[in-house]
Amino acid sequence: MLQRIAELKKEKNAVILAHNYTCPELQDLADHTGDSLELSRIASKTDADVIVFCGVHFMAETAKILSPEKTVLIPDKNAGCPMADTITIEKLRLFKAMYPGVPVVAYVNTTAAIKSEVNVCCTSANAVNVVRNIDSDTVLFVPDRHLGAYIGRQIPEKKIICWDGCCPVHNRILATDVINKKKMYPGALVVAHPECPADVLELADIIASTSGMIREIKNSDKNEFIICTERGLIHQFAKNSPEKSFINVNPVNVCPNMKKMTPEKLLHCLETMTDEVVREDSVIKNAAKALERMILY
Repeated sequence: MLQRIAELKKEKNAVILAHNYTCPELQDLADHTGDSLELSRIASKTDADVIVFCGVHFMAETAKILSPEKTVLIPDKNAGCPMADTITIEKLRLFKAMYPGVPVVAYVNTTAAIKSEVNVCCTSANAVNVVRNIDSDTVLFVPDRHLGAYIGRQIPEKKIICWDGCCPVHNRILATDVINKKKMYPGALVVAHPECPADVLELADIIASTSGMIREIKNSDKNEFIICTERGLIHQFAKNSPEKSFINVNPVNVCPNMKKMTPEKLLHCLETMTDEVVREDSVIKNAAKALERMILY
């Protein structure tokens, strides 16, 4: 199967991307692994004609936004994101109408349609900096209430009005989970994604995006870490810092949509060239502008 994937990749001039939360087998056979926006940027700079994005649907859409001339495929079109799905374009318009003139910041974990109707996008790594530099005392933030609250704590002089969405995986990580693991591993550092609830983040030694976590752990002089994010990332931690130990915070921090990506589905995707991600030109152009504005902040 791996040989056939390699043959088809060459034949189709394809690049395979795998998010850090996918299964280890996919991460190992992908050309690139990482955060969703990071991967889309990497793919846009390749000479590949086809991008196969092993991740959830909004990530493949982001790849299409940054590479509109390329064919973008996703191995399972039903791999959605519950957090992204909490806000539709109709709900966004109603939210904006409640606060006329207030700028809207959208987390990159949103659909292309949402990105096309906001002022600027952000990642978990640059969210605080983006919001800090917006010329407004009040900002609407969609869709993650936990990341929005984290931003608000970092910039108390601004009012952050958050959409009531969240990542179910990170929301299931509890402060009691962290406390229990700290009792078992008193010397371990707690590493958490800012999509976690506030009481979890209060217990964290390191708060960072997925790529940021990898860098922080690699550069740390500590050897033991309690991981508060989707467990798929532990595979990358182990690859980048094989001499260190990683403790999974609880048994339910699994994203079932990310795990819909499998080598078998990747092979079928390359063989049949399905499912292609297609969006209206106007949506792609407007969403691209919101992504590009991140650089200005």
